[in-house]
Amino acid sequence: MKTKLLLLSFFLGTGIITFLSCSKDNNSGTSNLQVRLTDAPVAYDKVNVDIREVRVNFRDDSTGWVPLATNAKIYNLLGLQNGVDTLLATGTVQNGTLKEIRLILGPNNTVVVGGVTYPLTIPSGGDSGLKIKINKNLNATLETLIVDFDAALSIKEEAGGYKLRPVLKIK
Repeated sequence: MKTKLLLLSFFLGTGIITFLSCSKDNNSGTSNLQVRLTDAPVAYDKVNVDIREVRVNFRDDSTGWVPLATNAKIYNLLGLQNGVDTLLATGTVQNGTLKEIRLILGPNNTVVVGGVTYPLTIPSGGDSGLKIKINKNLNATLETLIVDFDAALSIKEEAGGYKLRPVLKIK
């Protein structure tokens, strides 16, 4: 009888420890944040966006921007459609409410239409970056945010060429 009670206590204790270790809450105070990039279908040959840096902010003001380790390169958004995404940036950040994400773009943004490459000019945001308001509470060990860069709504043909007026959503 004593052996059965010891075995029952052992299995019950093991079960409780296993359950608690699988908890989604993160008490370490940090989250590993991944920012991924995707796009919806559009009728261009290519849409190339030169992403140089990703920053995040946990404050309500313009201070406190934290850079993430960014895979800086030119991304063809059309290769990121129909459920395909790519890792854009990652980093260990504090738990709390993430207020904004900022994408800093480089100068090599282009659109290819009918086999002809056109520069994409950015009326604003080229220097300060593209800001996305988010207001998401981070408290898990791994947090993943997917930025949907909607090329169909972001590119406007105007007098003198193509303009990039980014429409970005967080999924």
